[in-house]
Amino acid sequence: MANIGHCDFGHSQMKLERLTQVKENLQATYNLYISETKILHMKKLSLLWIFLLIFSFTSKLFAIIKLPPIMSSNMVLQQNSQATLWGWADPSERFTIECSWKTTADSVTAFNSGKWKAKVSTPAAGGPYTITIKGRRNTIVLENILIGEVWVCSGQSNMEMSNTKQIQDELPNSKNDKIRFFTVAKKTSEYPQDHCEGEWVACNEETLRRFSAAGYFFGKKLQTDLNVPIGLIQSAWSGTPVELWEPNEVIDSDLVMKEAATKIKDVTYRPNKPAMIYNAMIYPISNYSIAGIIWYQGEGNTPRAHAYEKMFTGMIGAWRKQFEQDFPFYYIQIAPYASYETPYEAAVLMEQQTRSLSYPKTGMVVITDLVDNIKSQHPLDKLNVGLRLANLALADTYKKNIPAPVYLNPKYNRMEVSKGKINLYFDHAPNGFMLKGSEKQPTEFYIAGSDQNFLPAEVKLEKGRIVVWNKEIANPVAVRFSFSNIGMSNVFNKEGLPIIPFRTDNWEVSSLVKK
Repeated sequence: MANIGHCDFGHSQMKLERLTQVKENLQATYNLYISETKILHMKKLSLLWIFLLIFSFTSKLFAIIKLPPIMSSNMVLQQNSQATLWGWADPSERFTIECSWKTTADSVTAFNSGKWKAKVSTPAAGGPYTITIKGRRNTIVLENILIGEVWVCSGQSNMEMSNTKQIQDELPNSKNDKIRFFTVAKKTSEYPQDHCEGEWVACNEETLRRFSAAGYFFGKKLQTDLNVPIGLIQSAWSGTPVELWEPNEVIDSDLVMKEAATKIKDVTYRPNKPAMIYNAMIYPISNYSIAGIIWYQGEGNTPRAHAYEKMFTGMIGAWRKQFEQDFPFYYIQIAPYASYETPYEAAVLMEQQTRSLSYPKTGMVVITDLVDNIKSQHPLDKLNVGLRLANLALADTYKKNIPAPVYLNPKYNRMEVSKGKINLYFDHAPNGFMLKGSEKQPTEFYIAGSDQNFLPAEVKLEKGRIVVWNKEIANPVAVRFSFSNIGMSNVFNKEGLPIIPFRTDNWEVSSLVKK
């Protein structure tokens, strides 16, 4: 019995020890589970808090109504228009816009994207006014706003050029609160942007030093003659070809343009791909209501001049489409310059610019007579450039009573061959022609027979035409005028504007002038 009892007790003891071990294992497993669960729970809570903080932060960013820099105090809005105001807010947020020139407020609802856009009717020129934008979380007050005429000044270095001798002479008397400047900061992007940096400032000695000279003289003439506030938006970049200023779809729409665009030189001072400047410096201001564009560019396209008309008019059309405005577009023909790589690339570019006049609502200023140094690509006279642009706008856009020959350069119309001579007829020279300078004979006229051998022409200026001939050419067939990189003729209409360079032939431009 004793032995049996000892065996039962030992077996029971073993069972008890095993049960105790199992219990301890289960307790350890349970403790581990609880510990892991707490850690996981804490991680989940941490992630949740991070998410809530991010959501809260971004919600506040959107909930606060924001405006782009160009939509700010001191701006000039286009008169008698449906001016666009735009910015960012909380998705679907409703807010009001109060314009001090109106008796009622406009109600606006932001899009689901967080963007918003509103049209406000503007009165005739005047000011200063205020605009108050009231949202749920913030109120924005824009002050010292003027209503007038707004123009964009764009292109490359000759538009960007500032602080010339003429500007320095202007500085002591330059303070004019009715002329305001906005300079778009130089940026590039592969994709269209909604935002560009800049600041609206009034014209004074400090701000004028940094602004386009040609743009200023243009704006000053308009402000004086129209007696309204003028807003000038400068978006320019030195050395830039036209491809950089237009959207990719324009270039991609035509094989000639696509091929030309592949030959843009790689340089360090500017981007090298189409649309890179358009996306960052034109697209962001395209909501702004404007009166028109003035443009000074072309030198950067002379190596690919044959494609310029397509590219240039394609750009004008693309800008009008993006701005949703059929504005006038006035441009300056490039100036004569001696250091182009080939003898005729500037001549062909000028010809392409002249052909672009057939595009609707365009106008061109010729400056072959405003060159002070043929070895510089940057003529210093920006005063007369601005005045000629202003006369074009005053007559064409603002319908001022300015006779055509005063603001439109004489333009070749047609020719007649008669008795070994060629009679040339022109538009915008009803009172005939005159000479300027020390030369006693008209210059830059060349004449050729069917052999395409151009010789200097004898020239007779008559009231309704110009007659040219050369005794060595019995049967002349073609005339070229100032058709070279450096052509600066002394022939003007009686109102003082130079004739637009031209040729009557369509031969290869490799044919050289033989003197």
